[in-house]
Amino acid sequence: MPQKVRTAVFPVGGLGTRFLPATKAMPKEMLPVVDKPLIQYAVEEARAAGIERFIFVTGRGKAAIEDHFDFSFELDAMLQARDKLDGLQIVREMMMPPGSISYVRQQEPMGLGHAVWCAKALVGDEPFAVLLPDDLVQSNTPCLKQLLEVYEETGGNVVAVMDVPREHTQRYGILDVESDDGRLASVKGLVEKPKPEVAPSTLSIIGRYVLLPQVMDFLAEKVVGAGGEIQLTDAMARTIGAHPFHGLRFEGKRFDCGDKVGFMEANVAFALARPDLGADMRSALLPYFT
Repeated sequence: MPQKVRTAVFPVGGLGTRFLPATKAMPKEMLPVVDKPLIQYAVEEARAAGIERFIFVTGRGKAAIEDHFDFSFELDAMLQARDKLDGLQIVREMMMPPGSISYVRQQEPMGLGHAVWCAKALVGDEPFAVLLPDDLVQSNTPCLKQLLEVYEETGGNVVAVMDVPREHTQRYGILDVESDDGRLASVKGLVEKPKPEVAPSTLSIIGRYVLLPQVMDFLAEKVVGAGGEIQLTDAMARTIGAHPFHGLRFEGKRFDCGDKVGFMEANVAFALARPDLGADMRSALLPYFT
């Protein structure tokens, strides 16, 4: 039986320059989809998957994330005094158990692999999950929960994957597939951002991972890869052969909220799916398509 995954790492140190000026003073992870920031969606997905410990790898200017998950006495008291019980319930439900959240800083922007490595001391010698808030997944079963269900069957490393157009392979970590049943792919190699003509497949990793602690050992070597950064993909690739490695075509739709169009699409999709907003949203959009 594989060791239980109790910990999730959230790399949130990026500057979000593609969303300037909105992100000049606000972390990109605090950008709202409808009425909830991206980072909260990621945390809620992890909680729904049974995660108990939450590690945020931050950088300068990210204090708003810490404040968001902290208790606000003034807000709580105001909502009670004004009998705003719905709002009170919302802010209380998002509160995390004491001691369950930790923060560590990535002092230099040296890539995703480096950001994950910054959490090494807090993760310890246990398997762990990584969630990238920019990748928002709308699904019936939380995406991370789907990965953990596979992990409990196969052990080893499990990543969320999706097929992308071949011309987009140089944006992602790409799987070199040994076998594939249409849902679960057994992986024999990984390549970070390969050119389309040399990509071993079009099956790309998106921002959900369940990883063995051995990945941290390879990240600790700080080997520089594509783009002059320490790549998580390179460290994961070095575990193949010693441990099982699988890619799961998850149920659901992924929105790239690091991209403006993807972010706006996510807002529309999540609003349409809301019982309290869906009908009004459809009415509001109709004039733009008639």
